[in-house]
Amino acid sequence: MADRRLQVFHAVAKHLSFTRAADALFMTQPAVTFQIRQLEEQYSTRLFDRRHGGISLTPAGELVLSFAEKILALSDEMETRLSEMTGEMRGPLLVGASTTIAEFMLPRVLGEFNAAYPQVRARLIVANSESIESQVAEHTLDVGLIEVPAKLSGLTSQICCEDELLVICAPDYPLAGQKSVAPRNLVDYEFISREPGSGTREITDAYFREHKVPPENLKMQMELGSPEALKGVVSTGLGFAIVSRAVVEKEAQLGELVAIPLKPPLKRSLYLVYQQDRFQSRLTATFIEFTRKKLKEMAS
Repeated sequence: MADRRLQVFHAVAKHLSFTRAADALFMTQPAVTFQIRQLEEQYSTRLFDRRHGGISLTPAGELVLSFAEKILALSDEMETRLSEMTGEMRGPLLVGASTTIAEFMLPRVLGEFNAAYPQVRARLIVANSESIESQVAEHTLDVGLIEVPAKLSGLTSQICCEDELLVICAPDYPLAGQKSVAPRNLVDYEFISREPGSGTREITDAYFREHKVPPENLKMQMELGSPEALKGVVSTGLGFAIVSRAVVEKEAQLGELVAIPLKPPLKRSLYLVYQQDRFQSRLTATFIEFTRKKLKEMAS
């Protein structure tokens, strides 16, 4: 087990907030502050600059953070290897997922994995695909699930399932009566898009370019950071959006939104990403295989 003070320091450094670190660690803020003060006294240096409205790492803090990440990773690896020697599947598992996967696909997978391996402590980080890929590359996540292949060196991408993207709109929107829609026909309608850095945004931009429709020619009304936000705005009749089939399945069944296939269809692979050169525990390998199998079942 790594020094508790390092764990607390790492949380504060990552959140750049004593309050948010305390929430993440299930500690009180005074207890977090006390641990940081002890660490600073031990090394006779300030690790954080405290200013009105926020904190930042000092040069010494940056150095401690780089070592803390290595020490905590080794501590987790030691715990996992020891548990494997006893035949148990236990220990921490840090999983990152893009918003669409985290909200609409992964909850069932994590629930079933926890039922099968109750001694595993899984923690889910949700961000867009670009951010998750960066965190896997930085060794702060064991595995990520994203909507595009990894671009950073040192990472392995493994296809876990296929996903179809559909146009969605309100039932009274002009597009609603169409059986399918070609990309060139969408330039006449208002577009509600995901934000830059999103895997969905990257895929849809590439799809439009492939079919001779520059994305900048679309009537972009706004860019939003989550599928739920897209659905909320689209339901007002402001425009159309493009989302995963899994995102709109419930609303389409209830008649709250209309889902229209693109012509030609827009399909993508979803990817598991992990470090090529990092020790991969039996726990991580088991989770990767379990998730790949479950997501394929859900997509079929």
